[in-house]
Amino acid sequence: MRAERCLRTWSAVLLMMTVCAGAPAARADEPGPRYPATAPAPDPGAPVPAVARVWPVGVHPVVLRGWDPPANPYGPGHRGVDLAAAAGDPVRAVAGGRVAFAGRVAGRGVVSVDLAGTGDPPLRTTYEPVRASVHEGDEVEPGEVLGALEPPTAHCAGPCLHWGLRRGEAYLNPLSLLPPWLLRTGPSRLLRVDEMPVP
Repeated sequence: MRAERCLRTWSAVLLMMTVCAGAPAARADEPGPRYPATAPAPDPGAPVPAVARVWPVGVHPVVLRGWDPPANPYGPGHRGVDLAAAAGDPVRAVAGGRVAFAGRVAGRGVVSVDLAGTGDPPLRTTYEPVRASVHEGDEVEPGEVLGALEPPTAHCAGPCLHWGLRRGEAYLNPLSLLPPWLLRTGPSRLLRVDEMPVP
């Protein structure tokens, strides 16, 4: 049985070597079929639509650590923001979309949501560490609970939510999803009718 498996494997290897040896190398200046070029990486400097309707935790949480993009894909930096919260706090979808992932990565609960109407590839928000109450494929509305914040990990000194944003492989600043009215601090103020912004 083992000898038969080895013989089949060697036969496949010899066949591949024969096929590859007989195939002429393609030159860039020759006509003919080509493998499709990989799609260009999304521009990290491209504007992000302010589609968020709520913060992922709390009403206006303290940003413990801001977004600090690395100089290269493997360089040091912070690919998201850390928001102060308590273990067990509800973690909410900042905008409507579809759950792309809900599970554990390296021992931490992670939920990812592809945001509706944000292009191709869509913007994807990530939330961790979260004990998910949603499942992959679920449609979520702005403010819908995705799960509960898990106890602190080594990522923060205390409990925090790491909130990230990506388009394809490009990491973006998740705070850019928040419209100005959600970013403002301080008391609300009523505007006179003549001060109202015109859409």
